[in-house]
Amino acid sequence: MSDLLVAARPAATPVRLAKLSQQSAPLRNKIIAALRAAIETGVLAPGTRLVEKDLCEQLDVSRTSLRESLRELEAEGILEHSSNRSLTVANISREEAENVYRIRAVLEALVVEQFIEKASDSELQALISDAETLKAAYRDGELVEMLRAKRAFYDRICSGAENAVAFDIINRLVLRTSALRSRSMLRGERQAQSVMEIDTLVQAIAKRDIKAARRAARAHVTNSARSSLGHDVVMGREG
Repeated sequence: MSDLLVAARPAATPVRLAKLSQQSAPLRNKIIAALRAAIETGVLAPGTRLVEKDLCEQLDVSRTSLRESLRELEAEGILEHSSNRSLTVANISREEAENVYRIRAVLEALVVEQFIEKASDSELQALISDAETLKAAYRDGELVEMLRAKRAFYDRICSGAENAVAFDIINRLVLRTSALRSRSMLRGERQAQSVMEIDTLVQAIAKRDIKAARRAARAHVTNSARSSLGHDVVMGREG
């Protein structure tokens, strides 16, 4: 793959993952969630080689369970085989990243519109509360909390929009650009900008102003893309 934004790191990550409890949710889902979180926070960076033996030991799971989870993440394009046939966290080119952000802009504008059309007043109040939590996380600047709060915020929007499919797709797209996104979110300037953007978005949703809310949702993704990729990135316009 050409024009890679993040250099490959062939060695396995030196950071250990926490062991998993084998209760409640199916183990495969828990393994996938743990690997997604590790990729999202940079514990498993793009280009990192995944060693099954090490991962099984760190997560305290069987190789069979791990392989099922790795196959699913590979099918989603989050993992890939390198030239030496090792399984690694996928790198992403600039062109691919631009496409991810453009698709996200469309999807996030859509679910915001659907939320306004379908969400109850109680769901709106819950979203406003989630927005306050998200803004507080941005102000604190701690990556894990920002990621958790942002996921909860968009989970609330997609739930109110009754569009679980969009939430699943958005999560997959976000994971593809996780390294770029994390670096962007850690910039103080971007954190302050995001607080204002979330305010604008929620105010439009509270007024149930679909046009303004769609515009705010697209602006938030567009500014994220520019923070991650540079201000020369070209995003589609609201039609």
